[in-house]
Amino acid sequence: MHKNNTLSLTAAALVSFTGSALADFNFSEKDGVLQLHDEGKLITSFRTDYRVPCLYPLTSPSRANILRHWPLENDAPTEEKDHPHHRGLWLSHGNVNGYDFWAGFDNKNASIKVKSVHNNKVENGVASFNADLYWTAEGKDILGDTRVYSFSRPDADTLRIDITSRLFPIKIDVVFGDTKEGTFAIRMDRSLRVVGPEAKATLTNSNGETNAEAWGKRAKWAAYSGPDELGKPVVVAILDDPSSFRHPTHWHARDYGLLAANPFGIHDFEKGKDKKAGNLTLKAGESITLKYTVIIHQGTLESAGLDAIYGSLGKE
Repeated sequence: MHKNNTLSLTAAALVSFTGSALADFNFSEKDGVLQLHDEGKLITSFRTDYRVPCLYPLTSPSRANILRHWPLENDAPTEEKDHPHHRGLWLSHGNVNGYDFWAGFDNKNASIKVKSVHNNKVENGVASFNADLYWTAEGKDILGDTRVYSFSRPDADTLRIDITSRLFPIKIDVVFGDTKEGTFAIRMDRSLRVVGPEAKATLTNSNGETNAEAWGKRAKWAAYSGPDELGKPVVVAILDDPSSFRHPTHWHARDYGLLAANPFGIHDFEKGKDKKAGNLTLKAGESITLKYTVIIHQGTLESAGLDAIYGSLGKE
């Protein structure tokens, strides 16, 4: 048990990113959905109209949506309509006390419900909000989830998103089961894939492994690099914070455009005999923290400077 993995994200930490004054963020609400804008342009929305909350859309500095549009929108007819549970940027898992919060194939109404979205603010150019959530299935509240989302612009070519999630049992012990189906994920747009009719991207991790060989490996970060829907070069990366549970995480990173950090799927990823190798049991009073940084950089993998950003994590 990582007892030190508790939520600790202070206002001082939120405002410590350099260069964030480059942003002109503001929040608004439309039809009950919290939206974030920069210079009047939509950056993202916190969508709660599905059984798992997500951020959608998510725009690069060029104003391109780097996420797959379907099934949240149907305005890209050439998209392949697979994995309808891959929606935007989200956090869920495929086995929590036996319930499938990832794909929902068990038909037991596993969902992540919103208790409140609050404390949305912009300070020193950093936009942030809190979401209090609970994971429920078959009418039972299983897991509490308190999250902080923060957005900044380290430079004019980069959007940075820091997401911290503290997970804790509500009434009974909680077991995160060993499965590759999870956990903190982004589903990429058509061109930001390795395979597919419009695929033009490369998947790379911090070890230097690329494309299919990056699947299941433990790494500090993983990223897609290629052209966005406007044809401009972009890098979309997830960095695993050193304080995050089981760092460095394994990656459920697929060449069809899925990028997911998954600290629980050890058996699946390492192909071991023990099918419970990645299991984690949380008892009353215990918690774990999952903490990730998302970088959307207009440029190349080299100009994104992911190793330097990773090296600064926890030191802001």
